[in-house]
Amino acid sequence: MKKSNLNVVIAGGGSTYTPGIVQAMISSRDRFPFSSLTLYDIDEARNDDMFVIIDYMLKKEKLAKEVKLFQSTDPEEAFTGADFIFSQLRVGGMKMRELDEKIPMKYGLVGQETCGLGGFSYGLRSIKGLLEVVSYVNQYAPDAWLLNYTNPETLVSEAVRRAFPNVKMLNACDMTISIEETIATNYGYDRKNWIPMYYGLNHFGWYSSIYDKSVDRDILPELIERLTQEGMHVADFNAGDATWQEAWDMLRVMTQNFPGYLPNNYLEYYLYPNRTIEHTDPSYTRANIVMDGRERRTKEMARKVREQEKGEILDFNFGEHGQYIMDMAASILNDNHDRFMLIVPNKGAIPNLRDDAMVEVPAYVGRTGAEPISLRFEINDFHKGLMEAQNAAEKLLVDAYFEHSYQKALQAFTLNQTVYSADPAKQILDDFIEANGKYWPELN
Repeated sequence: MKKSNLNVVIAGGGSTYTPGIVQAMISSRDRFPFSSLTLYDIDEARNDDMFVIIDYMLKKEKLAKEVKLFQSTDPEEAFTGADFIFSQLRVGGMKMRELDEKIPMKYGLVGQETCGLGGFSYGLRSIKGLLEVVSYVNQYAPDAWLLNYTNPETLVSEAVRRAFPNVKMLNACDMTISIEETIATNYGYDRKNWIPMYYGLNHFGWYSSIYDKSVDRDILPELIERLTQEGMHVADFNAGDATWQEAWDMLRVMTQNFPGYLPNNYLEYYLYPNRTIEHTDPSYTRANIVMDGRERRTKEMARKVREQEKGEILDFNFGEHGQYIMDMAASILNDNHDRFMLIVPNKGAIPNLRDDAMVEVPAYVGRTGAEPISLRFEINDFHKGLMEAQNAAEKLLVDAYFEHSYQKALQAFTLNQTVYSADPAKQILDDFIEANGKYWPELN
C-alpha cells in the first residue's frame, strides 16, 4: 500500500456532506497524505457546485498547489488509480427521499429515509447504486479501500457481502458517534476518553456500557440517569433542526420505559411508530427540511464562490461525520488498530444471534481491515427478538433484489418492525414499485 501521494475519490461527490469530509482530510494530512481528490457523481450540476466549494476550501487552506482536484461523471476516469474511495451515495436524490417518507404516511405508517418501508424503498435503490460503484472499484482500482457511508447500511452491506465477498470495504455509520457527541456535549464529558460497547443492526441497537478511561469505570448508568432526569438538547452541529430535539426527547422516553441500556435514537420508529405519525406533518417531512436548509445553503455557497463574494462564505458544521470516515482511512493506512463501530458479518460477535446477520458492533481497524470485538455475553430476549425479526425482513429484501422476487419483497415489507398488517405493506410496495421505476430491479 502506498504511504504518500494518495489518490482519493468521493463517490457521491455532490453530497452536501462532502465539505465536512474534505475539511477532515485537510486537517489530517500529516497522517493521511493525499495529493489528489476526485469528486465522482452522476449528477453533473451538483458535482460542479461541490467542486467550486472544495476548490475554494483548498485555496483558502493554501493547498491548491499541493492537492490536485478533479470532478468526473465517468467511472473509469474517476476510479482508475484510486487508493481510497469514500462512498456516500443518495440514489434518486432528495426528491426520491421525499417519496420514501411520504408514501408510507398515506397509509398511516412511519415515513423515514432509512427506517421502516421508506428505508426499504431507499435500500433497493441504494443496493443497485452501490453494487455499481463496487463493480467500478473492482474493475479500475482493485487494490483500493472502499469506505462506505451509503445508507441503509445493513441492507447495502448484506448485498455487497453476497455479490463481492472479497472487496476491501468497511461499512460505517456515524449515528453512534453523533449520539455520543451530543451526550458528551450536554453533560460535560470528553468522548475521546470513552470505550463504548454497543450492539445491534444499523440504526437498530443499544449501548450496554460506556467505560470512561478518565475515571476508570462504566459511566453508562449515570448517563442514563441524567438523560431520564434532565433530558438532552441538540448539539451545535444539528442546531436549527427541531426534529433532532424531538429525537432526543424520544431517546429519554425509551430509556425511561426500557431502563438499563442506551438505545439508538432511531429505535423510536420501531418502538413508538404511533408517536412518530402523530408528530410528523405528512406534507412537510425531513426531506423538505433538508432541501430548504442544508441543500439550499450549499447551493448558495457555490453561488457566492462563483461570484467571488467577499466575507465568510463557508456555512457548514457536520460534527464528527467527516472526521469519522477520515479516522478509519488513517487507521488502515497506518495500521493503527483504532476502534470504530462498523457493520460486519456477525460470525459470533453477538453469540446468540445468527452468524450471517450483518450487525453493528465495535471493531478494531488496521491494514487488513476490520477485526470485530466479541460481546462475550448473550443479548437479552427483548433485543434479540426485535433484531431477529428485523434482520429477517432485511435479508428477505436483499433476496428480492437478487431474485427479482415480488413475493420476497412483500414478505420483507410485511415483516418490517414498523408494519402492523400485510394490507398496507402490499399497498405501499405497489406504490413504491411505480414511484421508483428503473431505480428498482424489476419484481416478478
